[in-house]
Amino acid sequence: MYRHSLKLILLLLSFAAFTNCAEAQKAKTKKKAVQTAPTPPPPAPVPVVDTVKPAVVIAPPPVPKVDSLPVPKLKKSLRPDNGADTDMGIKERFPLPYEHLRADDAVYRHKIWREIDAREKVNLPFMYSADEDNGNQRFLSILMKAIQDTLVTAFDAIDDRFTTPMTIAQVNNKIRDAPEMVDIYDSAGVSIGKKETPREVNLDSFYKFRIKEEVIFDKESSRLFWRILGIAPLKKVVTTSGENLGDSEMFWIYYPDLRPVLSRYDVYNGKNFGGRMSWEDLFESRMFSGRITKTTIDNPFDIPIKLQKGLVDNGVFQLLEGERLKEKVFNYEQDLWKY
Repeated sequence: MYRHSLKLILLLLSFAAFTNCAEAQKAKTKKKAVQTAPTPPPPAPVPVVDTVKPAVVIAPPPVPKVDSLPVPKLKKSLRPDNGADTDMGIKERFPLPYEHLRADDAVYRHKIWREIDAREKVNLPFMYSADEDNGNQRFLSILMKAIQDTLVTAFDAIDDRFTTPMTIAQVNNKIRDAPEMVDIYDSAGVSIGKKETPREVNLDSFYKFRIKEEVIFDKESSRLFWRILGIAPLKKVVTTSGENLGDSEMFWIYYPDLRPVLSRYDVYNGKNFGGRMSWEDLFESRMFSGRITKTTIDNPFDIPIKLQKGLVDNGVFQLLEGERLKEKVFNYEQDLWKY
C-alpha cells in the first residue's frame, strides 16, 4: 500500500514537472518568434500638398457698349420759368413744304459745299448752350437729340449722298475719341491690370459744320432757289503723335428730314427778342456765314478748293476763290435782268 502511494505521488510530480517544462518551452518559442519577426518597411513619404491656392487675378469686366449719345439729360421745370408764355405754338410748329421745281424749268443748277465756323460773330448762336425744357439749345445737341430720338437718320460720311445709314452706337463711336487705358489697383494699391474707359466728350470742341446745298434758277418763277440738302458736323482729327490731320465729317443728316425738328427750336438772339426765329427760319433765310469749300462750277475733276492747283497750302487764296465763286452765282442772277 505504501509503495502504491509513493508511485502515485512520484507519477504526479513527474507529470507536473513535464507540464512546467512544456509551458516554459512554449513561452520561450513565442518570445523567440516575437524577436525574430521582420520589421515592417517604413511608410512611403506622403507628398506635401500646398492647400493655399495661388491668388487668381480676375480680369476686369469688358466695358459695356454705350448705345446712347452724349446728350445732357435735363429735368423739366415744374413751374413756368418765363414771365411770358413762350411755349404757345412751339409743339404745333411745322415747316411749310417746299415749292415744287421741275427739272425742265431749272436752267441753272450747281451744287455748293460750305463750311460754317461757329466762332465767327454772326454764327455764335450755333454755340449757345443754355438749357430749356425741350433740351440743350446748342446746335450740335439738337442734332444728337434728334438722332437719339430716331427723328432723323444719320448717314455715314464715306460719301455725301446719304447712302449708308448709321446706328446710334456707330454715331456715338464717331463722336467719342478712342477709349483710354486706365490702371486697376487692388486693396493694397498694387496694379493688377488695365481696363478701357470711355473718354469724356467736350461739346465745345465741335464748332464747325459743313452744309451741302444746290442753287437752282427756275425760269417759270424767275427766281434763284437755295435748297440745303445735308448738314454734317466736323471733328478735328489729331493723331497720337499730335499731328493735326484737319477736320473730318462725322456723319451726314438729310436736311429735309431735319426741318420739322429745327422748327421747334428757337435761335438765340440777345439783341432783338421781338424778332425770334426758329433754326429752320435761320437756314431758309440764309442768316449764317459760311465759306465755300467746293462747287461744281468750273470743277471738272470734282475736287475741293484746297486741293486745286495753285491753292494748296494757301488759305488766303482759297478764301478768295470761294468769294469769286459766290460772286459768280450772284452775277448770274443779276445779269438776267435788263433795265
